[in-house]
Amino acid sequence: MKNFKRNALTLALASVMITPVFAQDGAAKNVILMITDGAGIETFRAASHYRHGALGHEIYDDFDVQVFTATHPLNTSREPTKSDEGAITFDPAELWSDEQVEGTGYEGDLTNYKSYFAGYNYARENFTDSAAAGTALASGNKTYNSAINWSNDDEPLKHIGEYVVESGRALGVVSSVQLSHATPAAFLGHNPSRNKYSELGKEIIESGLATVVFGAGHPYYNAAGEEVESPDEGAFRYVGGREMWDRLVNGETEYQLIESRDDFESLADGSFELTGDKIIGVFQNNATLQFNRPGVSAGNLIENVPSLPTLTLGALETLKSNDDGFFLMVEGGAVDWAAHANNLPRIIEEQVDFNEAVEAAVEWVEENSNWDETMIIVTTDHGNGLLQGPDSDTRAYSPVVSQGAGALPLVRWHTDNHTRELVPLYAQGAGAEFFNDIAERDDGLATYDVDDAYQHRIDNTDVFRAAMNAMGIETDTTN
Repeated sequence: MKNFKRNALTLALASVMITPVFAQDGAAKNVILMITDGAGIETFRAASHYRHGALGHEIYDDFDVQVFTATHPLNTSREPTKSDEGAITFDPAELWSDEQVEGTGYEGDLTNYKSYFAGYNYARENFTDSAAAGTALASGNKTYNSAINWSNDDEPLKHIGEYVVESGRALGVVSSVQLSHATPAAFLGHNPSRNKYSELGKEIIESGLATVVFGAGHPYYNAAGEEVESPDEGAFRYVGGREMWDRLVNGETEYQLIESRDDFESLADGSFELTGDKIIGVFQNNATLQFNRPGVSAGNLIENVPSLPTLTLGALETLKSNDDGFFLMVEGGAVDWAAHANNLPRIIEEQVDFNEAVEAAVEWVEENSNWDETMIIVTTDHGNGLLQGPDSDTRAYSPVVSQGAGALPLVRWHTDNHTRELVPLYAQGAGAEFFNDIAERDDGLATYDVDDAYQHRIDNTDVFRAAMNAMGIETDTTN
């Protein structure tokens, strides 16, 4: 088996039944799913150019499985339609179209959506939100936008966290954004609307489903990481409301609460003393780890919050005590926020923090487990920003251009919203070959400047199927 260890570099600046998933021989003990929210292929590449000055040097670049994933939702409604009407399909030929269309192009003006190539327009239409995408990844079901493990027939959907805990394994969920935000919530709860943050936060805590929950949403700190003396009621919504927060603080739930950077770092290095079986960490920011601090450029980080690699290691060190294994989801959630803002320095900063978290997870596997019992999946839930190279107004899907390590690459944005583009997935370890076994050939991926061996695609619902297959958990699901 390959050795993936590398030194981390720091950053300066409508449903159809599918085949049941059955247990396989040598089922994986652990699965680690790592999601960089809102990152298209050029987001990955932009960060690599900044870190290394060239491509091919990220730890996941050496993973055995490298495919692409379709991310479209069932429909773009914001509530159950109980109907097939408006169902979204995906035609890769339309995505790759370089037919020129009229329009002056996107220059930060959302009223001007027609730009350059028909494929760009296709990518910007009928896209998923993080709730529907998270539901697809966590439950194996396509659904409407805004749904958190909720079907288009207006019924709750069983998600991977529930299956995992039933199997005897532990569940962990880590995010750089609020713990009841769409992606972490998709692995912890159920709700017809992603915007019911307080309801989701309450469910997450009261259910006691997860052994580890880490995220933002601290009611007594603002988005700049500054302490707030008298927060309003809205500040408590991500943690289930003021009463639920008080119960956490007073030790009246199943969870031990930690808040400080020191405690997260102690947990990561194994020196923290747990008082119970479950821990919830709400780091000292109401919004994100770093993205919402003042300013636009990278650097001058908030000092009182941990890094995503620290959160990842803290979760792994806690979860490893379960002899039956675990499932851990780690989200770099603010990559998406930076893409919405078309903020290149900050999206690179967020992606690099995520990449370092992947490195931390790989190192943990090699020191505490092995690739015969653990699988790591690295992917994203959808694209955002349609980031491309500087000449992508005249050459469809031209790649970003490196200016060397430590320098921002040359780019061009084509929207400030989500996209329907195909996004990368990398996997390594026990059960990872499942992706190659089910992937379809798509020669159009050559447009992304992808090697011939990796011109294959899956659907985002296949991530759920692969995880279930790897862990030997038998389940029927709809797609």
